[in-house]
Amino acid sequence: MNLDRKGAKLLFQIFTEREERKTTAVATNSPFTEWDKTFGDARLCAAIADRITFRCTLIQTGTESYRYQATQESLFPTPNRA
Repeated sequence: MNLDRKGAKLLFQIFTEREERKTTAVATNSPFTEWDKTFGDARLCAAIADRITFRCTLIQTGTESYRYQATQESLFPTPNRA
């Protein structure tokens, strides 16, 4: 999903208003290095990343999708070796 500048500024404002008041959870499948493509402005992207990573807990679940793996296993089952 890509945001225009107005949308990115609005998201920044939401994060700023919630800072130190409420817990905010953010989930993404994009690494921080690709966020500038989503927000379209490198400076605004850096400000958003700075806001949401201040005193945060990052949980990395890995790069492999368990859904993709399950689909592959159902389509191409491993033959039994008896």
